[in-house]
Amino acid sequence: MSDWVVLGRVSGLFGVQGWVRVFSHTEPRAGIVRYNPVFLKRPAGWQAFEIEEGRAHGEGVVLKFTGCDDRDQAMTLLQSEIAVRREQLPPPGPGEYYWTDLEGLRVVTLDGVELGVVESLFATGANDVMVVRGERERLLPFIRDRVVIEIDLEQRCLRVDWDPDF
Repeated sequence: MSDWVVLGRVSGLFGVQGWVRVFSHTEPRAGIVRYNPVFLKRPAGWQAFEIEEGRAHGEGVVLKFTGCDDRDQAMTLLQSEIAVRREQLPPPGPGEYYWTDLEGLRVVTLDGVELGVVESLFATGANDVMVVRGERERLLPFIRDRVVIEIDLEQRCLRVDWDPDF
């Protein structure tokens, strides 16, 4: 598992005083504001930034980083991933997982057919969905005990009750 957990991405500019728009992966979206420091992926590697202020705005979040005081400075941050160190996150409860820990797991049916690897996950409202990339892309609902039968982080494998022809 990586030491870094990506929580979002700088997706745009907001105003002229150094604010940025952020696409947040946290739930709720504005939850990204409570982490300090955050780390932005820069050309030279991860760089620490303090969130001076932040709030929900429309479908996303806007943030003001300490020391980022004008639009030109904010522009240099565009498309940067925003992450925290894993130890900044609370440990998941029993039977709970961070999506980042599921990404990259092999997906195998109960009959041993390998479907591919979890590329990403997304929320739909009814349930989360896994994007599984193998010889083709599959979308599998993340429903514990009905579709997702077993998660083995040590073996990096997820066992599913799924028809490989579907």
